[in-house]
Amino acid sequence: MTHEFLSDDWMNAARAIRAKYEGQTPKIAASIRINQVITEVPFGSGEVKSFIDTSSGDMQMDLGELESPDAVVTTDWATARAMFALGDQAAAMQAFMSGKIKVTGDMMKLMSMQTAVPQSDITLKIADEIKGITK
Repeated sequence: MTHEFLSDDWMNAARAIRAKYEGQTPKIAASIRINQVITEVPFGSGEVKSFIDTSSGDMQMDLGELESPDAVVTTDWATARAMFALGDQAAAMQAFMSGKIKVTGDMMKLMSMQTAVPQSDITLKIADEIKGITK
């Protein structure tokens, strides 16, 4: 079953996918804490705040905000969906070049995340399952 990206149902399904593979993914060497502000969300208040935190060695993603993040990324819902749920790196690069992605904070740390997250059969499976639940 598919759900709108970042909706409550999508978040619950994404959490269940990550929980299913907990402890099976390779550790992430780089520690980065990123807050995300997603605008133009087609439901709710129109804005969603979420975060990514790799400081434990695992990828933690959820709703809310971290205190003292390394960076804050602000982008629109369609761009966030393409980047984070569908894994479309070309869309991410286009959005960044056209100003649809705004970054405050440690840009170098943010850029290091591109190569810091190890790929394995399990991480690829998680990404594929996340795509599968995304409308």
